[in-house]
Amino acid sequence: MKNERTAQPDEQPLSWSARWSLTSRILAVNIFAVAMLAGSFFYLDSYRTRVSEERTEQAESDVQMIGGALAVVAPEARPALAAKMAQVDGERLRIYGPTGARILDTWQIAPATYELRDPSSEPWQKHAARFMDRTFDHIVGADSVEHFIEPAEDRLQSWPEASAAAAKPGTVVSRHRSAPDRTPVLSAALTLPGVGTLLTTNNVRDITRIVRAERFAIGMVIIGVLIVSVLLSLFLARTIARPLRRLAIAAHRVRLGRAREVVVPRLPSRRDEIGLLARALSDMSQALRRRIDAVEAFAADVSHELKNPLASLRSAVDSMAVVKDPALQARLLDIVRDDVIRLDRLITDVAEISRLDGELSRARLEPVDLGLLIEGLLAAREERGRNGDVRVAFARPYVETTMVIGDGARLARMIESLIDNAVSFSPPAGLVEVSAVGIGDIVLVAIEDEGPGVPPDMRDAIFRRFHTDRADADETQRHSGLGLAIAKAIADGHDGTIEVRDRSDGRSGAHFLITLPRAPQP
Repeated sequence: MKNERTAQPDEQPLSWSARWSLTSRILAVNIFAVAMLAGSFFYLDSYRTRVSEERTEQAESDVQMIGGALAVVAPEARPALAAKMAQVDGERLRIYGPTGARILDTWQIAPATYELRDPSSEPWQKHAARFMDRTFDHIVGADSVEHFIEPAEDRLQSWPEASAAAAKPGTVVSRHRSAPDRTPVLSAALTLPGVGTLLTTNNVRDITRIVRAERFAIGMVIIGVLIVSVLLSLFLARTIARPLRRLAIAAHRVRLGRAREVVVPRLPSRRDEIGLLARALSDMSQALRRRIDAVEAFAADVSHELKNPLASLRSAVDSMAVVKDPALQARLLDIVRDDVIRLDRLITDVAEISRLDGELSRARLEPVDLGLLIEGLLAAREERGRNGDVRVAFARPYVETTMVIGDGARLARMIESLIDNAVSFSPPAGLVEVSAVGIGDIVLVAIEDEGPGVPPDMRDAIFRRFHTDRADADETQRHSGLGLAIAKAIADGHDGTIEVRDRSDGRSGAHFLITLPRAPQP
């Protein structure tokens, strides 16, 4: 047979984040913050572009300045001036004639101003740096840059920027290329009458050094923040997720029915919400354990109490099959009748005390005047002859001075149980005195009898279920031993108390005192 689980109305489909553990979500949030910081790499690309544009503008300005200086000197003085200016700016100057032939090259008359390095001859650190450059360009989506290659035949036509400048005399044309080691090479060309086409080239390695230095600094910051974020995430996971996991495991074991063997950690050193949750769960599990123990003890007591009348009933029924004496049969029928009545009373009281907690939690509480309630209760008892030959006296309180908030039917059941108890222990023609009075924020209901009283060592035990201390077997048959337990449960459900004392006048008897919160006065 296919077993299908019925979805609860308040269940919602789990989102993708709800399927993650708390530790994973803490890590994800913190690492996301680091990823946001890593977005500074995109700013670094714009910074590199801005620096390159500034240096290109500088190269264009330099070619104009150099061209202007060469145009005002004699042709024979131009090589020396060009060599000197090239050394100052670190550039290589070349001049091409109208036919495109090179007529001047500062590297032929002066030392070289820069060196295009062979990447294969550099140490591994440079290879790693270039790998980072390529990775960085790929991440930010940088445009590809043309590679710089010295032409085999150095003519004006070998340089696109020089050809473009020759086509538009007086116009500066620049170009940005990449050396074999990925460092920028900037070139600018300008055609001047009487001078020719001037071409400047420069390997501006400092741009790469600046960008790499900034990238290294940002990378170190990101790595540091990432390490701190991971450590903080693990710390949060240790202080939040791990205790919650321990509590969840303990709660799961309690749910599986292992309440007695489960120790829910109380986390006494925690003063935060998790500590409060741990102690609340621990208290809840202990209360559940006590409730389970109480239920088991109650079940055992019920079983024991049911066996006695059932055994008597079985014995009487079995005897009736063999007894022929009518008088003895009548006596056996009386025993059967008494046992049935006792079983009915016992089952009724067991059912009432079993559902009492739940009914009190759902009961609709309203103002109740205990004075009027007791007066009506005593009148009904008198009319039904419930008191026998015992007199019950009631000192009526002032009107509405004994108002409480509660369930009137349950409060009546509590007081009647105590009156039943007092009447059952009173001697023939005895007197039971009932009083109710409001004092400050409480209402006191006192019930005194003239019976044997309750010894001090038994004053807690009499409120336990199925407890009885009656010497008269007939009285024991007529009482289930649950009346006082029911009364105490009702008092507890109304935030009240019941206690038993000796009589205040020194005479023999018991003095039961009910304390209930008084209803707020209008």
